Amino acid sequence: MIADRRVAVIGAGPAGLAAGKALRDAGVEVVLYERGDRPGGLWVRGAGLSPAYTSLHLNTSKGRTEFADFPMPRHWPDYPSADMVAGYLADYAERFGVVPHIRFRSTVASVARDGADGPWTVTTESGDAARYDAVVVANGHNWDPRWPDPAPPGDFAGVQTHAHGYRDAEAFRGRRVLVVGMGNSAMDIAVDASHVARGPVLLSARRGVHIVPKYLFGRPSDATGGALAVLPWRARQRVAETMLRLAVGRPQDYGLPAPAGGLFQNHPTISDTILHRLTHGEVEARPGVDRLDGDRVVFTDGTADPVDVIVWATGYRVSIPFLSRELTGGDPERLPLYKRVFHLDDPSLAFVGLMQSTGAALPIVEAQAKLAAAYFSGGYALPPPAERRRAVARALRAATARWGDRRPMMRVDFDQYVADLPREAKAGRARLARGAARPFTPTHREETPA
Repeated sequence: MIADRRVAVIGAGPAGLAAGKALRDAGVEVVLYERGDRPGGLWVRGAGLSPAYTSLHLNTSKGRTEFADFPMPRHWPDYPSADMVAGYLADYAERFGVVPHIRFRSTVASVARDGADGPWTVTTESGDAARYDAVVVANGHNWDPRWPDPAPPGDFAGVQTHAHGYRDAEAFRGRRVLVVGMGNSAMDIAVDASHVARGPVLLSARRGVHIVPKYLFGRPSDATGGALAVLPWRARQRVAETMLRLAVGRPQDYGLPAPAGGLFQNHPTISDTILHRLTHGEVEARPGVDRLDGDRVVFTDGTADPVDVIVWATGYRVSIPFLSRELTGGDPERLPLYKRVFHLDDPSLAFVGLMQSTGAALPIVEAQAKLAAAYFSGGYALPPPAERRRAVARALRAATARWGDRRPMMRVDFDQYVADLPREAKAGRARLARGAARPFTPTHREETPA
């Protein structure tokens, strides 16, 4: 144990658990703060702010989703359920001794540094406070629902809800349902509702996405995409789009809007069932919502339908309420981080999971956690501040060219990024070996309690 290093991790979902394990492996004392009563975060159905619903399954295959240090059982299906993933995360936390280091039912109210060189103080909503040499933020970003802003004009006589509150389809039985959105949750909810709703479920979207089935040519579709990872992304895009058209056609063939961007640019929706329900008339496509009119919804093409329930599957805001505006720049979606991990002004503040990937999240947070742990244990050195800033600027230019203005700062290419972080760790070890950089130096803490 490196006795003079103590790190706080905010969150005990996949990102926080990976950070806790990596820090323990590196010999660093760690404390995890978790608002729920179990490890697993948003995958734990019925716990806290979890949006997990009964029919939720992985949209990335187990082979591309599992932690490298803890493979999922071979006998599991390729796309496990949310409950299986929650159990897997609980087993991971037990297997690697993270659970005793978690403070459950501890919602963090603030994280602040005591002066420019002082320790970090983590304070919970109950008033408990403790000091740390560094902090890893791993609170996730799929828990603060994003509603339409501005909301559509008019009044609606029915019920409006967000996908975050969806649990099962019984709430839709015998009712006329409109789902707004084209993401994975929107498709799942529309399919679920189509089995119990009154009439076809309406699926509304202003812009389209690519719809990728879970299997292509007899293999999980993301494994097929992974085989192309050696190619530049534009070449991968052309090959993958051709394969997709041959396998299932275009979204327009099913009455859906054309994708707003190419594959590997905008996040695709992974679904085998939505196309089936569309072709059977159990789900019907609609354009964007123009206005609300009593018990009807009017769409941008001038058509209108009677609706009892609107489900806004419009995503989530990135929220880090315990950090000051000074630390987040006022908008966490635009927060520049070196390698999407280290705060540019103060790398003793690190982030695991504050990204949007073209693939699964778990291998990415595992790699981020190992890089952060290497730094805080003194085994990896960062490049100089000016070099870090130049690297972030280059990454942002490349991301904007590829993804446009939709969260470019957060975007990472799954295969490229997972391969890049171990290279960065090696480069940081080399900086130390040749004396070109200094390792992380813990702050002075007079005592543990604040």
